[in-house]
Amino acid sequence: MLSPYVGRFAPTPSGYLHFGSLLAAVASYLDARQHQGQWLVRIEDLDTPRNLPGASEHILRTLDAYGLHWDGEIIYQSERLPLYQQVIDHWLETGQAYHCDCSRRTLLQHGGAYPGTCRERHLPAAPDHAVRVRVADQPVVFRDRLQGEFQQTADGLSGDFIIRRRDGIIAYQLAVVVDDIAHRVTDIVRGADLLDSTPRQLWLYQLLQQPAPRYLHVPLVMREDGEKLSKRLGSTPLEPRLATATLHRALTVLAQEPPPELADAPVDEQLAWAVAHWQPQRLPAKRQIPEPRT
Repeated sequence: MLSPYVGRFAPTPSGYLHFGSLLAAVASYLDARQHQGQWLVRIEDLDTPRNLPGASEHILRTLDAYGLHWDGEIIYQSERLPLYQQVIDHWLETGQAYHCDCSRRTLLQHGGAYPGTCRERHLPAAPDHAVRVRVADQPVVFRDRLQGEFQQTADGLSGDFIIRRRDGIIAYQLAVVVDDIAHRVTDIVRGADLLDSTPRQLWLYQLLQQPAPRYLHVPLVMREDGEKLSKRLGSTPLEPRLATATLHRALTVLAQEPPPELADAPVDEQLAWAVAHWQPQRLPAKRQIPEPRT
């Protein structure tokens, strides 16, 4: 295990926190605290067209109301653009990355992995050009603490993938890796919807010659219609006044089996119990679990 332990929770301010995002926050918080580590909060606000005004503030107030108190200052990705651009510029200079003018329609015609259309075209920088990073056709393998061994071929997954979009926005895959390295994150606990992103992120760790963190991907809570709880689907925002009952429900869904008498206890008391008894291996090694009935 990398040491000392540093974990993080990294919500996007495209909406308010809902029960699904609470599960990821609680799991990452408990894992960090049980390891006597730091727990950071990072607001991933790069995708400015999707940002909801006031969402960042609401997210932070909600975390505080649920007793999920973070260490240090809040990190905002929108304030770190020069750092991401520095990496992109270096890779463009060394040939590890290149500009791409392929349209969405062109990419849809190929389907699956990017075919490398612009790899050797040596396009100049332009306002409407994306930037892609080169990948090799080799397997990326890692062992998730819950889901077990996971393997994908970087080339087969997506081909050379985008690290800066055509609209100039820094891509998630690059920003998350650069930030986790900068803040010495050792352990990432997050939802299983991001499991498929992990090989691309591990590829970037290799390019940056940095040790990768450990991963634990918790199952997603799925609605009866087969969709995950998400901001996009308008999942009910968390209410601070219901924090006591909702936190107990979250611990139950996370398979921690909190005592029934803890349901009426303050959130700090519930979290203290949960930190002492945290056993992530109790969760099923699945990507999805059904939404519990209330």
